[in-house]
Amino acid sequence: MLGLVVATNIFQMYIFWELVGVSSYLLIGFYYTLPAAVSASKKAFIVTRFADLGFLLGILILSFYTDTFDFVTLTSNPSAAIATAGGATFMGCSVMAWALTLIFMGGAGKSAMFPLHIWLPDAMEGPTPVSALIHAATMVVAGVYLVARLFPVYCLEEGTMTVITVIGCVTALYAAAVACVQSDIKRVLAFSTISQIAFMITSLGVARPELHEGVGYMASMFHLFTHAMFKALLFLCAGAIIHAVHSNEMSKMGGLRKYMPICNIAFLIGCLAISGIWPFAGFFSKDEILVAAYANSPVWGVWLSAVAGMTAFYMFRLYYKIFWWNNPDYGHHTPHEAPMTMTFPLIFLALVSIVAGFIPFGDLVTWNREALHTHIDWAVAGTSTAIAVIAIVLATVLYYKENAVPTNMADACRGLWTAAYKRFYMDELYQFITHKIIFACVSRPIAWFDRRIIDGTFDLLANVTNSASYAVRKLQGGTIQGYVWVYLVGAAVLAVISIICLI
Repeated sequence: MLGLVVATNIFQMYIFWELVGVSSYLLIGFYYTLPAAVSASKKAFIVTRFADLGFLLGILILSFYTDTFDFVTLTSNPSAAIATAGGATFMGCSVMAWALTLIFMGGAGKSAMFPLHIWLPDAMEGPTPVSALIHAATMVVAGVYLVARLFPVYCLEEGTMTVITVIGCVTALYAAAVACVQSDIKRVLAFSTISQIAFMITSLGVARPELHEGVGYMASMFHLFTHAMFKALLFLCAGAIIHAVHSNEMSKMGGLRKYMPICNIAFLIGCLAISGIWPFAGFFSKDEILVAAYANSPVWGVWLSAVAGMTAFYMFRLYYKIFWWNNPDYGHHTPHEAPMTMTFPLIFLALVSIVAGFIPFGDLVTWNREALHTHIDWAVAGTSTAIAVIAIVLATVLYYKENAVPTNMADACRGLWTAAYKRFYMDELYQFITHKIIFACVSRPIAWFDRRIIDGTFDLLANVTNSASYAVRKLQGGTIQGYVWVYLVGAAVLAVISIICLI
């Protein structure tokens, strides 16, 4: 990951990009004796490799028309770099738009953007510290960093920026809707990560230098920074909870505030931070994203505000179901606070999640060598905070104490609830496309043609050659009598032919 970040050219970044993918594959499949972990690691590897094929094609097209891989050359004067393409087009779009879209495809796969998101929830089969590493600080944010690294070039292709915005908004809403009904605590956090990464992607998509001083560009990096803190906190809290309860399912939890007070407070801080409540870190970075979204279009602003409200709802649903909902009989495995080796990181990350938002992050991010200063737009911040508070109150009413209302609501909307729980059947759709269409209708006929026609043709040639060789080998038997007999027969045949020709 360090090599990816400090790479000086895009091809060098691609090399480290692939090494990050290999590392994540090995980490996800850490429990190599478990079939689910092996399957999850292969799924992550295949999906990200498919996306990286687009990334590589984009790099080749970009470098072919700009004659450079260097980031400084591309970003210092992007207009001149793109002008070298000479207005070349393909299928009605400029080749530069195609190149940048294909490069974004690689970032979308790595950052689990819709529809290349299917690998990330299954990646929870890895150890919880691995989940914290992948989801908070390294792999999934690489796609955001990629777009940010080429942001001056992306700004010149309005169509590509629109694609980025739409994919980010759709992914944010989709992941938040799925997270609202999941029962596995790590999968809730996984879809939360997808939604938050989509916030960062959307922030880049709506950013323009002329809109609010390009605040969206800075906001995406700011949220990437703060998200690393509170999401690592939430995942490590989840690891401590699983360590105490021996299960990922919320149905096996409840009342843990009595047994794990430190984890309870740390998890609550993480929930408040990701919900965007002042003065926690997420409030400041999410406010800047919403400001950029409203500056670009009220549609994007309202959309992300609604998703932010959903985030607060599903996170406090998760919090109450774990720490307040009920007090099940834990039997001989009475939960207890995690050892200090696990608890100290929670305390540290909780403190960082409280104060990280006050860092003047905008002073560290420049555009045209000018710092992008942060400032709170209280009209936007106040509205988003009010939405988050309403969502938290709703989650409190529904999940503070064990009751039948959530179950009754799920029964009343059984179709929608089931679809969301099943991730809107995206995995089933991929299974259908791969097995019923690609494998059955494409791969199987090709395999039949290869085995029956191609291999059969060469097998026929080999068999004919063998049969002919067996038929004529008697002519070389090594006996004088045989040679004389063949000579006499041949002479007789030639004599007959000659007589026929003379007649």
